[in-house]
Amino acid sequence: MKLRSIIHLLSLSLVLALAACASTPRVSSQADPAGEFGRYRSFSFFTPLALEQNGYTTITSNRIRDAVRTQMLARGYVYDEANPDLWVNLNAYLQDKTRVTTMPEVDYDYYYSYRARSYVAVPYWRDRTDVRQYTEGTLNVDVVDARQKRLVWEGVAVGTVGRATPEKRAAQIDAAVAAIFDQYPYRAAGLAR
Repeated sequence: MKLRSIIHLLSLSLVLALAACASTPRVSSQADPAGEFGRYRSFSFFTPLALEQNGYTTITSNRIRDAVRTQMLARGYVYDEANPDLWVNLNAYLQDKTRVTTMPEVDYDYYYSYRARSYVAVPYWRDRTDVRQYTEGTLNVDVVDARQKRLVWEGVAVGTVGRATPEKRAAQIDAAVAAIFDQYPYRAAGLAR
């Protein structure tokens, strides 16, 4: 049970980390060509969300859910918990990474030359190695055909995460979710694209 709690905390930390991205996250998406996007009109959130595996919501998971709801409503979908056309599932995780870079650089050593009767600079090459540890966060948004129980669209944001104030974290979550949904080209059935 402790391991499960640690994994859950790491997942939530991912979201926090993604929200605190020092850089703009890399976003990718893919759609099922057989998805019937022309008939979908309503959505609901999958229960339980992959993000909430321990059976409770968090401030961060609620913020992500609200950001996704805003994006779906902006595309004309109606929230229908009882009979949705689409389920939306959310997942997040963190991964510690290490980046090692090696760069050649030149330096000079000085020595006194008795022949030249002065100090002489002698160049020499060496490799400078930099090691940087960072945390990478991933946020997944899955859109599932509720009738067929089949994934029809997936959006993923991956970025470096860091510390942030609650206000900045909220803004970064909103921005990451908006970036994911920028790649969602569909509108609710009956609305112009």
